[in-house]
Amino acid sequence: MVSQMAKYGADLDLIFAALSDPTRRATIARLVHGPASVSELAAPHDMALPSFLGHLGKLEKAGLIQSTKNGRVRSYQLTKEALLPAQNWLAEQNRLWQTRLDQLDEYVMNLIKEKDHES
Repeated sequence: MVSQMAKYGADLDLIFAALSDPTRRATIARLVHGPASVSELAAPHDMALPSFLGHLGKLEKAGLIQSTKNGRVRSYQLTKEALLPAQNWLAEQNRLWQTRLDQLDEYVMNLIKEKDHES
């Protein structure tokens, strides 16, 4: 199990840590619709701008977003395929648990068949 996690490394930890906060998830959801300035992104959140900038910093550190500056306006956009490591990890976990559930189902069905043959 450790070797499976090791292949994903710290990048996956940063992604999940960044996505653990509802403000950051809302920011990602907004950026799905296209780039936005800091003020646009901060507007729906009831917090001081420095606090919101901290959220943007965590998203950027995780590689989920990137910023550009045009004059005095800083804008952010999603980083293409940034969520791919998390998607791959989740897909792997899904396959693993689906296999386990299939095995459990087969085991239970065999128990039922054995019980029916005993009666």
